[in-house]
Amino acid sequence: MNGSLHLRQSGPKAPGALSGLRVLFTGAAGGLGHGTTLALLASGAEVFSIDRDHAHNESLRSEAHAARLHLIERDLTDTDAVRACLRDIVKGGAINVLINNAAIYPTKPFEDFTLEEQRAVQAVNVDAALVCTAEVLPAMRAQNWGRIINVTSITLGGGWENLSPYVQSKGALLGLTRAWAREFGKWGITVNAIAPGAFPTDAERIHPDPEAYNRFVLDHQAVKRRGTPNDIAAAVMFLASDGAGFITGQNIAVDGGWSMN
Repeated sequence: MNGSLHLRQSGPKAPGALSGLRVLFTGAAGGLGHGTTLALLASGAEVFSIDRDHAHNESLRSEAHAARLHLIERDLTDTDAVRACLRDIVKGGAINVLINNAAIYPTKPFEDFTLEEQRAVQAVNVDAALVCTAEVLPAMRAQNWGRIINVTSITLGGGWENLSPYVQSKGALLGLTRAWAREFGKWGITVNAIAPGAFPTDAERIHPDPEAYNRFVLDHQAVKRRGTPNDIAAAVMFLASDGAGFITGQNIAVDGGWSMN
């Protein structure tokens, strides 16, 4: 019996008590992923980060100073290379938590996107999640425990123009969240989504007037401050914990009250 399985059999843990968990996190080095990775490491998890951005990887490496962080530079569209990498990781022990976070978000009017450009967005934002989930699922099923967290988006509620391939991809992830939750629940695996609101990251550089956009965001939120990486990290760590074992198939908005369902 491995240590991680024994951890789950020992009884409920407080949210955030992630010691011993092995986490696979795509797009973990940049944007909101960076802060969430640091929080996971601080909570005792071992994190396998897949991110193709070398500068982001080096920044995370310099800040983390943790032997439990494994930085893997891979292009998620290279399916064969990603599969081979994941199989090597799983040989060393089951992945307990999968966070499908990697995404690209080109912006222009719908009619200006070629079909190839739309497929490129799907390859990173959806197909990579399919590959990662397929590779980690057998070991999760064998240990009768697992957490899959998909990162969707506030844009699913409308209100943003010129992002149709991105919005389409996040809709696909939401559908997969619900389908997988139903299918995997019998093996003790929960599947949930987190929908971040308008966080101040590099993605906001697409807006020509940052101050006006900041006002727009705060006007729509019930909480009158901008979100921080810690807000996302808290939601991720809760959903990864034993405390969230009876929550599945949900899309949890972390958006300061922008959307209320």
